[in-house]
Amino acid sequence: MALNNYCLVCGGTGCESSKSDDIYKKLKEHAEKAGISNQVQIVKTGCFGFCEKGPIVKILPDESFYVEVKPSDAEKIVSEHLVKGRPVKELLYKTADDIAAKSEADIKFYQKQVRIVLRNCGIIDPENVQEYIARDGYAALEKVLFEMTPEKVIDELKKSGLRGRGGAGFPTWLKWTNTRATPADQRYVICNADEGDPGAYMDRSTLEGDPHSVLEAMTIAGFAMGATKGFIYIRAEYPLAIHRLEVAMKQSREMGLLGKNILGSGVEFDIEIRLGAGAFVCGEETALMQSIEGKRGMPVPKPPFPSVSGLWGKPTSINNVETFANVPVIILKGGDWFASIGTATSKGTKVFALTGAINNSGLVEVPMGTTLREIVYDIGGGIKGGKAFKAVQSGGPSGGVLSTEFLDTPIDYESLTKLGSMMGSGGLIVMSEDDCIVDVVRFYLEFSVEESCGKCAPCRIGGRKLLNLVEKVTKGTATLADIDTMKQISFAMQRASLCMLGGTTPNPVLSTLKYFEKEYMAHIIDKKCPAGKCKDLVTYSIDKEKCIGCTVCARKCPQGCITGERKQPHEIDQSKCIKCGACFDACKFGAVLVS
Repeated sequence: MALNNYCLVCGGTGCESSKSDDIYKKLKEHAEKAGISNQVQIVKTGCFGFCEKGPIVKILPDESFYVEVKPSDAEKIVSEHLVKGRPVKELLYKTADDIAAKSEADIKFYQKQVRIVLRNCGIIDPENVQEYIARDGYAALEKVLFEMTPEKVIDELKKSGLRGRGGAGFPTWLKWTNTRATPADQRYVICNADEGDPGAYMDRSTLEGDPHSVLEAMTIAGFAMGATKGFIYIRAEYPLAIHRLEVAMKQSREMGLLGKNILGSGVEFDIEIRLGAGAFVCGEETALMQSIEGKRGMPVPKPPFPSVSGLWGKPTSINNVETFANVPVIILKGGDWFASIGTATSKGTKVFALTGAINNSGLVEVPMGTTLREIVYDIGGGIKGGKAFKAVQSGGPSGGVLSTEFLDTPIDYESLTKLGSMMGSGGLIVMSEDDCIVDVVRFYLEFSVEESCGKCAPCRIGGRKLLNLVEKVTKGTATLADIDTMKQISFAMQRASLCMLGGTTPNPVLSTLKYFEKEYMAHIIDKKCPAGKCKDLVTYSIDKEKCIGCTVCARKCPQGCITGERKQPHEIDQSKCIKCGACFDACKFGAVLVS
């Protein structure tokens, strides 16, 4: 019988939606039936990162990596692996050569990753503080409280070169210094967990998998800045992250790691969770503080900056989840160690949510300076269906769209900004030849217009005007003069918007006009959508020579606009066609054409 096995089950939101909780319960149940409950520890962890292959179960110490596990597989994992010590081969991850991976080290998705922020995700039970402590958890806080001064803490951050991972890239040490230097009877530390970019889930997954790392970092920040109170601002639609934060805070208070007289040091710091209602604009620091104060989440002009006058007029430092998660490691291993990773101006690692037309979607943590090509092809496994790479959107709705010519661009703050994009919080959405760039821009503008607070005219009016013009392009009714108007509105929004939501809304427009001008021209001049995505510019027809009359397309058509006898060529009534593409997707013979 195999003894001392650890069975790690992914308990992130993505895998839980695919019944990983049922897998966990079934594993416990079958382990009990097999009489090995005392020999195996079954743990529900945070996200493993390899979301494309979830739910994931990992067995230690042999590091067998099971993918796409179902609740029905639990009995076999217990009876074969945990009892007899024989890995279940059909559940192991298979490499491109169809060879079963022995561990994560054999999986390309992980080979170029360097995990600092995600160091504990997929390894520990996030609801057990003892497991966090066993991996050096709270050792940094102990070091800070008993061996360092606030000045030394900030100096270590300065050596590290850590910059804000929320998108702006402002030096963390400088933000903490400014907050500490402002005279006040109270200072505040805020963790911005209001992650709202489409396709982004880095911060949520970090909190789900390693909440104590953020609590420890915030307490260190409080010590360094002379703050006794902290807030975690997180949107209410992240219930699992909220639950695990609440459990972690309760455990930390019980162990004297939060509250008054922390670890007997005389230092006081406590944290409160504030729930957001899902407003994207509350990711902007002044809007976030307005929301915490119970007001409508709308930006206010700067200066004064939050470090001088923030929450309730007191000096306040705001960092996002990923920024904080780096802090304990920097304190333990030193700023020089952290600075040895990355580029000359962008230090450390960056976590990305890799999504879109990619084979291996998931959470990726790589050193700054890693190229887009490495992420897309080496880690992401290339484009789905063997399609050609077309573009990548970095930085979410506020970022830019980069074309094939920039695949070898190193990912760092300066390189992306130079190309008209931005790091953002870390969303990377990959597009293939089947994606329409103009339609993608329309999607992002719709999001930004919907999320605008409406306080300033450049954003409120300019965003809507931009969206209307891009919609004209997708319908084939735009003119070349509309392109000039789009540029004028974009430049005005960048210069005059109150906050960066409005200031960065035009980024997808300007970057695509720069790198994908031909695609706009095809829509405007040729009245064609090259990717076949814009319904008003698409016509579906049936090639009579290829059609075998199987009737599948006719049965799938929601409008009943396809006619024809069985085993005879079919025809589409264009007057009834709503251009949904159901016929194209259904045809297995390539008989449905898009023009």
